[in-house]
Amino acid sequence: MDPGALQPKFRGCLVGLALGDALGAPFEGARAVARAEVFAAAERREVLRYTDDTHMAIGVAESLIACRGFNGRHMAETFVRNFEREPWRGYGPGPPRVFRRIKCGTPWDKAAQDVYPGGSFGNGAAMRAAPVGLFYHRDPEKLREVAYLSGQITHAHPLGKEGAALEAYAAALATVFGPSGSSEDFLARLKAFVTEEVYREKLDRVGHLLGTADAAAVAARLGNGIEAFNSVPAAICCFLRHPGSFEDAVVEAASLGGDADTIASMTGAISGAWLGIGGIPEEWAARLENRVYIEELALGLWEAALA
Repeated sequence: MDPGALQPKFRGCLVGLALGDALGAPFEGARAVARAEVFAAAERREVLRYTDDTHMAIGVAESLIACRGFNGRHMAETFVRNFEREPWRGYGPGPPRVFRRIKCGTPWDKAAQDVYPGGSFGNGAAMRAAPVGLFYHRDPEKLREVAYLSGQITHAHPLGKEGAALEAYAAALATVFGPSGSSEDFLARLKAFVTEEVYREKLDRVGHLLGTADAAAVAARLGNGIEAFNSVPAAICCFLRHPGSFEDAVVEAASLGGDADTIASMTGAISGAWLGIGGIPEEWAARLENRVYIEELALGLWEAALA
């Protein structure tokens, strides 16, 4: 692909991630809602504010740009610094405990296991993984390695890290192949990429859900919880059910309830990368908090990745 054609895709990915996060935030922890409720909630807000999902993705992008690639200590310290500046973003109880250990001298790749022996398989690593997919879109195996390492900072369980790798790879595929690629090929590539059986099984279910009009079946068959394997496949499914419409994909993800902000954020990252910034409704993007900075990060990632 022409390198210049990738620029709007990088912008679409990060803006889409943040918008999905902001649109899903009012429904986090709720039951499934109608699409109209998602639209109404968006219309009521003058500013579409994002949560810790986007805040941590920003940290990933900042570190990749600054280091021209992955540096575990730098990325962990970036997370700590950003959290201390804006601790009110909605962080769960685990990451701040990890950050305190890192600040007190625990190595960046050991602190998470101190907090969660065996590691957490929540979706906190996956929700921030899209910048890894952008940066390493030309090298799937390096992408996997960095997704695992960046996940290790807070979510050290293999299933948590595999969820991060799957989301990063979905964003990378969307960047390279959208919007002219096929949904069938996209899903087949994801199945070939994953190594954990639970994800392969969930992706098999995604294929059966693409033709149904029942959005509730997505949460029923794939999950909508905080576990990576109960949210990353759902995000991929919402995208693949509406590959031509950012609006439809993200609104469906937000309407699932459960961990709605994270699922919608991951959906938005994939859809935004697939369609590019031009596929995102301007009436939403214009009200996105910190939009200018998020687009600056996307451009920085694009320049660093091509270098």
